[in-house]
Amino acid sequence: MWFDSWTQILRILAVGSASYAALVLVLRISGKRILGQLNAFDFIVTVALGSTLATIVLGSDIAFLTGVTALVLLVGLQFVVAWASAHLPRIRPALTARPVALLIAGELQKDQLRRNRLSESEVLQAVRGSGSGDLSAVAAVVLETNGTLSVIPENKLGNGSALRGVRNSGPASNAQ
Repeated sequence: MWFDSWTQILRILAVGSASYAALVLVLRISGKRILGQLNAFDFIVTVALGSTLATIVLGSDIAFLTGVTALVLLVGLQFVVAWASAHLPRIRPALTARPVALLIAGELQKDQLRRNRLSESEVLQAVRGSGSGDLSAVAAVVLETNGTLSVIPENKLGNGSALRGVRNSGPASNAQ
């Protein structure tokens, strides 16, 4: 149980090192997006990559090239999803969530908080984290597609064009 054989240890060292190098190479080729802030699809691919890497390293019944093929497949599929999201507007809603305003002109949007399973305290924490202590000084708090909260102070709202496409943010929210 504590030790089976040196052959297994050497296999893990060799295949693990080669698999790690292959994963780094595949990620470098795929570009920066896969390593950026994660949306749901990015998160799924990240978890799948980790699981696949562990299977390659620890599963003696998985050939190295089979494992690398699985890594390339996952990154390739992520590339296809990202490309489709950026270039095919009709399928974008199925692939990515739309940002939503949780606070508008200092007023919490309680229906949006419930719909997105967030608490008032989470929004207040984001406002405090932005350096503001007064909700009336906040034009909007937006739940972004990657799950982060963006706080837009009233004095930086300008014409509000950055809120275009944000659900529930007012007149600009209907524009895509």
